[in-house]
Amino acid sequence: MNITDLPFGVTDWSEIERTEYSGEYGVAYWKTRNFGDIRVRMVEYSPGYLADHWCAKGHILLCLEGELHTELDDGRCFFLTPGSSYQVADNAELHRSSTEQGAKLFVVD
Repeated sequence: MNITDLPFGVTDWSEIERTEYSGEYGVAYWKTRNFGDIRVRMVEYSPGYLADHWCAKGHILLCLEGELHTELDDGRCFFLTPGSSYQVADNAELHRSSTEQGAKLFVVD
């Protein structure tokens, strides 16, 4: 990632409108800001959420609340709790998210 032409700014996430996305089960709520090619999001997954797709997009993801289960298409599984994060490159490893209790995430991609 190369961050250029981005002046200092502050985001009050409580003022950002959220968009709802249905999963295979449950829903995801995204609050999104775009800064050139960089997308920054606050994402909340409802309890019982399971993504409806395998994702190829690269992310840097930080778990803020709840618990997040991330499965890779090769069968490996990872469990994130508040304060833990993962990073993956574009088109590197397909992944999908789920959560039993719900989760709140900060995502940069």
